[in-house]
Amino acid sequence: MITKPTIDRIMEATDIVEVIGEFVQLKKRGANYIGLSPFANERTPSFTVSPAKGIFKDFSTGKGGSAITFLMELEKFTYPEALKWLAKKYSIEVEETVESSENKEEDNRRESLMIVSGFAAKYFHETMLETDEGKNIGLSYFKERGFNNDTIKKFELGYSPDQWEAFTGEALKQGYQQEFLVDSGLSVKRDNGSLYDRYRGRVMFPIHSFTGRVIAFGGRTLKSDKNVPKYVNSPESDIYHKSNVLYGLYFAKKAIREEDNCYLVEGYADVLSVHQAGIENVVASSGTSLTAEQIRLIGRFTKNITILYDGDAAGIKASLRGLDMILEAGLNVKVVLFPDGHDPDSYVQKFGTNAFKKHVDDNKKDFILFKTGILLKEAGNDPIKKSEVIREIVESIAKIPDSIKASVFIKECSYILQIDERALLTELNKMRQAKAKKDHHNQQTPRQQQMPDEPHFFDEPIVEATKDESSQEKEIIRLLLLYGNKMIDWDGIANTYIGPFMIAELSDVEFEDATCKQFIEIYRQEVENGVLPEEQHFIHHRDKGIVDLVVNLIATKYTLSENWYEMHKIMVPDEQANMKATILGAIFHLKKQKVGKILEGLRKELQTTPAEADQEILLNQYMHMKKVEKTISDYLGSVILK
Repeated sequence: MITKPTIDRIMEATDIVEVIGEFVQLKKRGANYIGLSPFANERTPSFTVSPAKGIFKDFSTGKGGSAITFLMELEKFTYPEALKWLAKKYSIEVEETVESSENKEEDNRRESLMIVSGFAAKYFHETMLETDEGKNIGLSYFKERGFNNDTIKKFELGYSPDQWEAFTGEALKQGYQQEFLVDSGLSVKRDNGSLYDRYRGRVMFPIHSFTGRVIAFGGRTLKSDKNVPKYVNSPESDIYHKSNVLYGLYFAKKAIREEDNCYLVEGYADVLSVHQAGIENVVASSGTSLTAEQIRLIGRFTKNITILYDGDAAGIKASLRGLDMILEAGLNVKVVLFPDGHDPDSYVQKFGTNAFKKHVDDNKKDFILFKTGILLKEAGNDPIKKSEVIREIVESIAKIPDSIKASVFIKECSYILQIDERALLTELNKMRQAKAKKDHHNQQTPRQQQMPDEPHFFDEPIVEATKDESSQEKEIIRLLLLYGNKMIDWDGIANTYIGPFMIAELSDVEFEDATCKQFIEIYRQEVENGVLPEEQHFIHHRDKGIVDLVVNLIATKYTLSENWYEMHKIMVPDEQANMKATILGAIFHLKKQKVGKILEGLRKELQTTPAEADQEILLNQYMHMKKVEKTISDYLGSVILK
């Protein structure tokens, strides 16, 4: 367990804008920052970061919390993993009360796979640099490909010995368990139960997660045997889902943000060569078809994608339809072709950085126009094929959410295709109407249809019978968070803090909501220990339910501008103007709610109790509670009206 002083140092050092900015493109708006949600596919920003409060709130999904919560939600870290990631980022030494186990076994399965993958990357890298076989085969291959020592070290390139059990034997010797060696794909189990290496005699390309940890590998054979697959890649696992990963993104994300553009290439070598040439905003889909998840990853940092193709016409045509997904995501797509016989790797290696940049700038085309040219060339003078091309191009334009941009492409394509612009617009509208009908048919439940921009504060639906009570309990929590550490200065009540005063006044009240009840108990214990807990105490709490409750109560999507009153002459009520009414009103509204619940229970008992003696007892209790209810109502009226 990580010690409290270490946690405190991590919390003090953490800048939530800086941390989340590594994963989401943020723009300043007033005192806060906004961006597109990394948890949902949206085009209008509903994701807000408040540096003053140290929280984020995603109004499209309801998620929210601290920088730690963000890492746990996005990267599926455990609480300790998130703390260690932040500690590494801010160069803070982590002190733990119990030292790590010597056999490298972790309680968390996912972490175990991460650890064994990290060990494998280190093993392959050191094998290449420190053994004769590694130097003569692996290192010489990378050197021949033009990769320098800095690139080899940065991307942790390596070599797996051409032996059946070299890696597996060393891993078992070091205490790593067979289960995780097999599940990570590093080792393969024979029928007799023994293990052998998956990547024998291959140069190794480690694949890094968004946060820089090794989660998988691509292994390339150096043999010319056609029966041996050129590449062997890691199978899917708990830590590696290839549709969610882009090779090189960990090293490219900063440059993508700064350049506001992402170069998309096909293979590992393309990424390495272009990156080494100083053009770092480059990633690869690693030979797989581009997925919606990968597009969303890029979309966090930029709306501009430039696809760099080699001269393979068959490969280009095969990928065109899939690229419509990029348009549908609202991104701008440009395409660059390299001369026959060249790909990004070979071109930048032969001609250098400046020539590479010039070629890209001189030859980039908008995807729609590029696609039109490719398909028209293939159709030739065949009118039937040409009509199919027109329909396919309009289908692509129909996926563009920006109407103005779509209109521009219609105009351009009208000229290129030599067809009346109105005919293209008619076809475009037909396609959009068909899509709208389909979307309407597949519409979701009313709650799921909530607009992305609409702020909703509670993830779970609240049963109608307990809605008011739950709301009153949450209002108490909100006031404790905002004003618990402020002094009371009321007639007859002074020299005490609002937090302890409210806790004392609520000592006879039983909270129904489990999380609210837990919060009150934590607050009560802190007060008894002489501490007045503030927002940050709960924002960084280990219990996710507590964090969600607190963030939902203090996060707001809308803030008044500084010139609101001068512009609109509308005075917005300020609850701090009469703190006595605010605090006592909340306490006694909750008490009135509890009394009302007791009265309802007594009424039901009176209806079902036959014995007169029992009825009389219940009736006396009922009359007493009615007096209590009236007293509270009278008190509420006097407090609020004063």
